[in-house]
Amino acid sequence: MAKVTHLVLNLQSKPGVLANVAGILGKAGVNIEGICAVETAGRGKIRLLVSDPAKAEAALKEAKIRCGHEDAVAVSLENRPGALAEAAGKLARAKVNIKGVYASAIATGPAAVVLTVSNVPKALAALGG
Repeated sequence: MAKVTHLVLNLQSKPGVLANVAGILGKAGVNIEGICAVETAGRGKIRLLVSDPAKAEAALKEAKIRCGHEDAVAVSLENRPGALAEAAGKLARAKVNIKGVYASAIATGPAAVVLTVSNVPKALAALGG
């Protein structure tokens, strides 16, 4: 488990926006390791976990795309029923609010989970990191 930093982009929700952002990062040699994108009222909020945040931010800035930063916690969980409930329970008992989460798992491997939380140091301690 580790503290990670998302890049956060607030962009118009329309065809081609994600393709443009991904293309800019690809041309800059930045790998997208995690992504969460949601739409609200015609706007899209994209959270990107990338291989090189500084390089990604510079490439986006050059393309005139503003982005912010947000700390999060990345954790590897067993890929089994109840694993997320256990981790979320630890955070709840530590009074850490989960503001956002996304995850991915392959059938035979562990689940990679990224949590945006109210208190990163407290979350790391609660999860044993």
